[in-house]
Amino acid sequence: MNNTYLLLGSNEGERYDWLRQCLRQIKKNIGTITAQSQVYETAAWGLEDQPDFLNMAVCVETIFEPDIVLSAVQNIEAELGRQRTVKWGQRTLDVDILLIDERIIDQSDLRVPHPFLPERRFALIPLAEIAGYVVHPIFNKTIGELLEQCPDDLEVRSKGHLTGL
Repeated sequence: MNNTYLLLGSNEGERYDWLRQCLRQIKKNIGTITAQSQVYETAAWGLEDQPDFLNMAVCVETIFEPDIVLSAVQNIEAELGRQRTVKWGQRTLDVDILLIDERIIDQSDLRVPHPFLPERRFALIPLAEIAGYVVHPIFNKTIGELLEQCPDDLEVRSKGHLTGL
């Protein structure tokens, strides 16, 4: 079994519904969700002239290898209307693989841990909520320590737990 940490995000349309549908698809196609953060709202990062994002982190216990998880995540995004037209652009759903156990993967289509994780408060805050003690396998620091040292000052606002699952 692999513990895979995912970040879910949406800033288009019915954002909460996209997150709910994504969680259902993760359970159906990837594995058991063993931890789930609150939902957080932040301004868009990278390409700022777009609606605010809702983000949340989940831990998924899965039997699948990373390449299968990546394929499943991309299929879920596509099924839920994700269109890859503008880098960092508005989207119904975005699912990033943040960590997979202590693995380090550096392939053209998959980099784990996520290379921008230490720089993104909107990813670190929900991840720290469910896995603050987990050690980043490259930096040898816990997620909580990375959050304390994060240079990003983008405001991340708690919106509470996702209901209606």
